[in-house]
Amino acid sequence: MNPAAELREIVGHTRKFLAAGAEMGLDPPGLSPVVPESCENRPSQVSTLEALRDSIGDCKRCKLWEGRTRLVFGEGSPRAQLVFVGEGPGRDEDAEGIPFVGEAGKLLTKIIENGMGIKREDVYICNVVKCRPPKNRTPEREEVGSCLPFLKRQLEIINPAVICALGLTATQSLLGRPFTMNLERGNWVSFQDIPMMPTYHPAYLLRNPAAKRQVWEDVQKIMKLMKLEARK
Repeated sequence: MNPAAELREIVGHTRKFLAAGAEMGLDPPGLSPVVPESCENRPSQVSTLEALRDSIGDCKRCKLWEGRTRLVFGEGSPRAQLVFVGEGPGRDEDAEGIPFVGEAGKLLTKIIENGMGIKREDVYICNVVKCRPPKNRTPEREEVGSCLPFLKRQLEIINPAVICALGLTATQSLLGRPFTMNLERGNWVSFQDIPMMPTYHPAYLLRNPAAKRQVWEDVQKIMKLMKLEARK
């Protein structure tokens, strides 16, 4: 048999061998199965917040990791009836690894404890993106897209009675559609059948104190739904 014919025969046998293996669900020898990146550490496969945090790992799914000090996952009760969702960590949050600990966070704590009459540790607080955007800019679409599956799974695991979306980024990310805060805030919407109240972000209130009255009106609607009484 000449070399060319011998080579064709070897190729033919190899093709038959690989085809037979494929029919039985086997991978070609010496090769590892190809797993799409989107299938790795799927948030939907975990059932606790701790496991979800572990699945995120030392995240490098978008460019925000390059400037972070700490990843800010979330804080609060895993059985919280009320979850606050913000935009992303700021400087203080990035330094401590805890959401809403800066000036905006202190204001949110006052709303929760002094206004609603509940303890901060009894609610859950998190953000759309888990790493601080440079100079606290608005997260970009790709950055939101990388974190959103983890945020949604956080909410699914906690399964709160109410969600309060703080600001435009949080509201639009969870609704999956454009939203006009000035016109639509204060009205109930829904995230996966969970009532959601969109309102202004505490950082906005620091710049626009007059809007505190509107936020308090929104908070009172949450309290009414949850049957909470305002502190005198």
